[in-house]
Amino acid sequence: MKITAAYADTIPISSPIRNAFIDFTKMDCTILALVSDVIVDGAPVVGYGFNSNGRYNATAIMKDRFLPRLLGADPDALLDSAGGLDPARVWDLMMTNEKPGGHGERSVAVGVIDMALHDLAAKIAGVPLYRWISDNYGDGEPDEDVFVYAAGGYYAPGKSTRDLQDEMRRFLDAGYEVVKMKIGGADLSEDLKRIESVIDVLGGDGSRLAVDVNGKFDLTTALEYGRAIEPYGLFWYEEVGDPLDYALNATLAEHYSSPIATGENLFSVHDARNLLRYGGMRPDRDYVQVDPALAYGLTEYRRVLHELDRHGWSSRRCVPHGGHQFSLHIAAALKLGGNESYPGEFQPTGGFTDDAEIRGSRIAPGERPGIGLEGKAEFYRVLRALHS
Repeated sequence: MKITAAYADTIPISSPIRNAFIDFTKMDCTILALVSDVIVDGAPVVGYGFNSNGRYNATAIMKDRFLPRLLGADPDALLDSAGGLDPARVWDLMMTNEKPGGHGERSVAVGVIDMALHDLAAKIAGVPLYRWISDNYGDGEPDEDVFVYAAGGYYAPGKSTRDLQDEMRRFLDAGYEVVKMKIGGADLSEDLKRIESVIDVLGGDGSRLAVDVNGKFDLTTALEYGRAIEPYGLFWYEEVGDPLDYALNATLAEHYSSPIATGENLFSVHDARNLLRYGGMRPDRDYVQVDPALAYGLTEYRRVLHELDRHGWSSRRCVPHGGHQFSLHIAAALKLGGNESYPGEFQPTGGFTDDAEIRGSRIAPGERPGIGLEGKAEFYRVLRALHS
C-alpha cells in the first residue's frame, strides 16, 4: 500500500455569528485528500480529513512540513507488520524532529492528516471507521449509537430571545433532548433572561441545557455567573476561563457544585494531564472535551484517554468538541460519553451524514466505509474536487 498523492486546500466555514470571545465571519478550515494505490471498484481509495471549527486553517504548515515527510517516507515505514496502513507509525514519522510543547497550529495540521489516514485505513479494510477503531484500539464491541447534544444559541445581529427559543425548538424537533447555548457575550442580567427563555422551551428542565463561555471570564466573573446559574441545575458550565488557567478552573470547582466541562482548546496528552492535576476536575460529574481533529488526531487522543484512565476517569466523561463525523466514530468505538453536534452551523464540514437520524438525542455512526463523508453530499463534492 502506498500513498501516491496528497491534496490540501482551505475552504470557508464562516457564519455571521459570535460567541463571548470571537466571531465566525472569517472562519475557515483545512481539507485534505490522501490518494492511495489501492483500487476498489476501479478507483483509488482516498482518505479525507479536515479540521474542526474554532481554529483557523493549518494548510500552509501542513504543506510545508508534514505532508513532505509523509510523501517522502519509505512506503514500508507507513505499514504495520501485517502490511496494513498504520496511522500511529505515520504519526511518529510526521512528528520526527519536532520539539515538544508549543503546539500552536501544528496540532491542527497533524490532526487533519491523522484523520485522513484513519479514514483511508478503514476504507481499505472495507469497514466503517468505528468498527476499525474498536477492532484495532478497543475491545471489539463498539457502542451501536452515541449520545449527541445540539450546540447553538450563538449571538447574532438582530437575534431576539424569541429567535433563540425558536432555534432550540428546531433542535428538539430534530430529535435532540439536550441543547447548548452561548453566554458571556452579554451582561449577566441579559444572559439570565436568555437562559430562562431556553429552559422554558425545555419544559422547565435546566438539566437539559448546557452553557458555554468560550474562555471569556476572569475568576470574579466566573464565580458571579456560577452563583447565579447554579440553581438552574444545568447540564454543564463550559470553558469558563482561559483553557490554560487551571487555577481558575480549580477554584470554580470548589464553589460550583454542578458539572463543569472544558478541554476543547487543549491539544495534547500533556495539556490533559495538567488539567487533571491542577484544574480541580471531578471525575464523578465533570466532562473533558478534547477534540481529536484539533489535537494531533486520534493517535494522540488515545494517549489522552489512557491518561484519564490512569487518573481514575471513565471514558464516559469524554464528550469531544467539534460536532463532526470523525469524533462520532471515535465516540462509538471507544465508548465515550457522547459527541457534540452542530445542526445548522459551520457548513459544509459540520454535522453528520445527510441520512443520519437523531432519536432521543442518540445517533448511529453509519455503515459506510471509513468516516462516511461520502454521505455528506455537499461536503463530498468539495472533497472530491480536490483530487478529481
